[in-house]
Amino acid sequence: MSHKAWMKTVPTENCDVLMTFPDTTDDHTLLWLLNHIRLGIPELIVQVRHHKHTRVYAFFVTATYESLLRGADEIGLRKPVKAEFGGGMRSFSCEEDYIYENIENELYFFTSQERQNIIRYWLENLRAKQGESLHNIHFLEGQPIIPELAARGVIQQVFPLHEQRILKRLMKSWVQAVCEAQPLDEICDYFGVKIAMYFAWLGFYTSAMVYPAVFGSILYTFTESDQTSQDICCVVFAIFNVIWSTLFLEEWKRRGAEFAYKWGTLDTPAESIEEPRPQFRGIKRISPVTSAEEFYYPPWKRLLFQCLVSLPVCLACLSFVFLLMLGCFQLQEFVLSIQELPRIIRFLPKIVLAVIVTACDEVYKKIAYWLNDMGAR
Repeated sequence: MSHKAWMKTVPTENCDVLMTFPDTTDDHTLLWLLNHIRLGIPELIVQVRHHKHTRVYAFFVTATYESLLRGADEIGLRKPVKAEFGGGMRSFSCEEDYIYENIENELYFFTSQERQNIIRYWLENLRAKQGESLHNIHFLEGQPIIPELAARGVIQQVFPLHEQRILKRLMKSWVQAVCEAQPLDEICDYFGVKIAMYFAWLGFYTSAMVYPAVFGSILYTFTESDQTSQDICCVVFAIFNVIWSTLFLEEWKRRGAEFAYKWGTLDTPAESIEEPRPQFRGIKRISPVTSAEEFYYPPWKRLLFQCLVSLPVCLACLSFVFLLMLGCFQLQEFVLSIQELPRIIRFLPKIVLAVIVTACDEVYKKIAYWLNDMGAR
C-alpha cells in the first residue's frame, strides 16, 4: 500500500502520523490496540479509517494544540524565546508558555515535524503492563507495545504525513531553483535539524570544492609534458590540498556552530543522559546517579551475548562469503580454461556471484538487525 494513496484519503491537517495494518488484521487486534492507545495516551485523537480498494485499516493520529504543548514540555522541545524575555532557544515549559514566540498562533507555533515528533514519542512509549498479551504475543512489563507489534508484523507501518503546501514551496525554492542559496531555515523547520545540517554541509562542501577544481585546472593547463614538470606540479597540488583541507575543516566548524546556535542544538544534552530507546529491555531499578526509576540491563549479559553469539555469527558470515568468493574464482578459472564454451558462458560465474552477494546482503541485513537489538539492550 503506497503512502500517496493513504495521504489522499484525509486532509493532512487532520492527521499527523499514520499507522497502517495488514489486510489480514482482525477486529480484535484493532480494538485491543485502539483501547490501549486511548487509555494510555489520552492526549491523542485517533480515527479509524478503512481503505475501500485494498480493505486495509489505518489509524489517523493527531492531537489538540493544548496536548501538543504538554508534549513539548514533556520531551523538552526547544523553541525560540521572545526578544523581551532574552531571546535565543529554550526548552519549552507550559508554566512559562507566554515567553515563547508565536505561542498565541496555533497554526504556526509547531512545525509539522515537531508535531509528528511529539506524537511519535507518545506512541513509541506506550508500554505494556505485567501479564498483557495479544494473541500469541506476550509482553514484558514496561515493554513498548507499538515497536513490538511493528517488529512482529501486526502493524504494517507507522509514518508521518507530508504537507503538500510546504512541499510545493520547497520544490520551487529548493529543488527547482538554479544558482540560488538553499532555504536552510525552511528545510530545518520542515525536515528537522539533522536533515538541514546535512544539506548545509553538502552545500558548503560543494562550494569549497570550486577552489581545488580551479587551481587544479590551471595547474594542469600550464604543466609541461616532461616528468620533472609533472612531479613539481603534483607536489604543489598536494601542498595546496593540505592547506585547503585544513581551512575547509576550520571554516566548517565555525559555520556548523553558527547553524547549531541558530537552530537551538548547540547545548543539547548528551546522549548518555537521554531517554533509552523504546526497544530497550531490562529490569526496573533506581538509578544510582539520578535516583530516578530506569530500565537496566547488566553489562556482563550484553558482553556475554556479544562474545558467544555476535562474534561467532559474524565470523561465520564472513567465512561463508570468503569461501563463496573463492569458489566463484575457481569456477571462473575453470570456465576460462575451456575454449569451446560460448562467450556468454564465460560471464556466468560473475553473474552467479553477483546474485548470491545480493541475496546474502538481504539475509545479513536481517541478521545484523537481530544482533543489534539483542546485543545492544
